[in-house]
Parts: sequence; C-alpha cells; structure tokens
Amino acid sequence: MRILRLYLIRQVIGGTLLALAVLTALDVGFAFVGEIEDVGEGSYGWVQALVFTALTIPGRVYELFPTGVLIGALLSLGTLAENSELTAMRAAGLPVRRIAGAVLQAGGVLMVVALLLGEVVAPASERQAQSMRTFAHSERIQVGGTGLWAREGNDYLNVQVIMPGLRLHDVRVYRFDEGRHLTEMVHAGSARYTDGTWRMREVTRSRIALEGVEVERAAEESWERLLAPELFDVVVVEPQQMSAWTLWRYITYLRDNSLDAAPYELAFWSRFTTPLSSLVMLLLALPFVFGSLRSGGAGQRLFIGILVGVGFHLLNRMLNHMGLVYGLPPLLSAALPMVLFLAVAVVALRRVR
Repeated sequence: MRILRLYLIRQVIGGTLLALAVLTALDVGFAFVGEIEDVGEGSYGWVQALVFTALTIPGRVYELFPTGVLIGALLSLGTLAENSELTAMRAAGLPVRRIAGAVLQAGGVLMVVALLLGEVVAPASERQAQSMRTFAHSERIQVGGTGLWAREGNDYLNVQVIMPGLRLHDVRVYRFDEGRHLTEMVHAGSARYTDGTWRMREVTRSRIALEGVEVERAAEESWERLLAPELFDVVVVEPQQMSAWTLWRYITYLRDNSLDAAPYELAFWSRFTTPLSSLVMLLLALPFVFGSLRSGGAGQRLFIGILVGVGFHLLNRMLNHMGLVYGLPPLLSAALPMVLFLAVAVVALRRVR
C-alpha cells in the first residue's frame, strides 16, 4: 500500500509541475508582449524587459498555483483512471479515502512549495524587478537593498518602504552645502503626501557644525518640497508583492493611525488561503476522476480543469472586490471562495462509490 501511495503522490506532483510550467509559460509570454510597449523609455531596452519579466515568474507561479494544481491533478489522475490503474488500486484494497489521503499528501508538499514562493522567493524577486525597471526608466532614483535613493539638488533622499497612497516609512534626508560638506541630516518615521505638502511625523533633525551636532525633535512637520510625488508611482509596493510578515507590520501601523487597512488585511489572509486552495483543488479533482471523466480523454479533462480553475479565479477576484466595496470582513472575503469549492468537493466525494 505504501508503494501505491508514493506512486500516486509522484504522479500528482509531476502532473502539477507540468501544468504550472505550461500555464506560466503562457502568462510570461503575454507579460513580455506587454513590456514591449515600454521599451525605449530611458535606458529600458529589450534585455531589461526580458530580465524584468523573468524576475516576475515566481509571483506568477504563485498566483497560478491553485489552477495549476487542479489541471495537473485532473490530467495525472485522469490518465491513471483511463489506464484502469485506479480501478486496480481499489480492487487491491485501497479505498477512495486512502487515495484521497495520498493525493492530499502530495498537496501538502505542493502547499509548502507555494508558501516558500509566496513568502520568500516572490517578494524578493518582485523587489529586484521593480528596482531594475525603475532605474532603467528614471536615472534620478535608484532602488536597492538599502531602499530608494534619490537626489534633489544638494539633498539626498533615502526611503526604506514606499506604500500606496504616497505613504513613506523610515525617511532620511542628507543635506550638503556647495562644498559637498554634510550640514544636516533629517530622519522621519513616516511621511504622507496630502494637499500638496508632505506631512512628516516623528522628525529628528541633526545640524552639523564645527561646534558639534545640534539635535531637534518634532512630532510633525509640513514640507512643501521632498521629491516629486509622481516619481514614487513607479516604485510603490503593492499589497500582493509583500510577505505576510511585512503586511502584518503595515496593518498594525495603519490601525494605530486610524487608517483603512482592509486591502492589506485581504492580501494578508490571501497569503494563507491561496496555498490552502491548492488542497481544495485536489479534492475537487477526485470526483471528476472517479466519475464521468474516468473514461474521457485528456482534452476533455484539460477543458474541465481550465473551466473550473478560471471559475475559481474569477469568483475569488469578484468576492475580494465585493468585500472591499461593501465592507465585508477581509478574512471572509479571502476564505469564502475556498470554502464554497470545498463544500462542492466534499459533497461530490460523498457520492463516489
């Protein structure tokens, strides 16, 4: 029985990886065509477009994971059913629940891969892609491991985190005189652009002179000049590009300052529901394999997989947006599509004999 379970696990993982490879290749191809429109802006050329697209691959694989798992399971298990291998396993004493258990074990391995992609690989890769693309478009700013650097006259600006809505975190401004001597350093815990001015909070100003360093602190200051707001649009970090830990820290900041955190809470919970959705897709594939599709061809199974996968993706997007518009709890908006498909899978599995 152990050999049969390992065989099932290997088939499901292999089919999923193949499906993800094909789906990702198609998605990357379309993305690269979209990047061609920006070729020629600044120093952004064909090589930069190709590198940028390649760096976004981990994030694309993560988004396609549930659909890839469903299609891969339908194709791999469907082939086993078509060759009567699943029938032979059941005749040998392996019940449907044991087969489902082996499939879920494969799903557990795939879920770990999805978590690593979503939490470790994809955020770092997206930041690197954004950095390369930003610097190619505008040589006034540069993004690297130490955050964003920009020059405005004799001022040098460093920002560690840039959020949507022109919200900056951990801002440093270094001011030099005409002789290239550092005269002042200003640090702000956060900054936000509103009504044509920058609202700087938790400001520490260090003035450097021959007599020594004079330090001043202020809870809030208003600056008319920091850096042109439009320059931040190309380097803003979207919620989908953050790790769960980064999202949680930013959610805490927004709550502490009585700001709307719903989009970030939705992205936070989606970090957990996306890998779990892969398990649901595996359960959903089993009734098709043991049911009407066991004698169908690969083309039919592929069509069903794409149809259900796209349906899940569209339902997920629709409920996410509806949740934000109508003020539904973010956890409910993120988990509801998965729960609905899980209910369908459980009901369908109960009918399998």
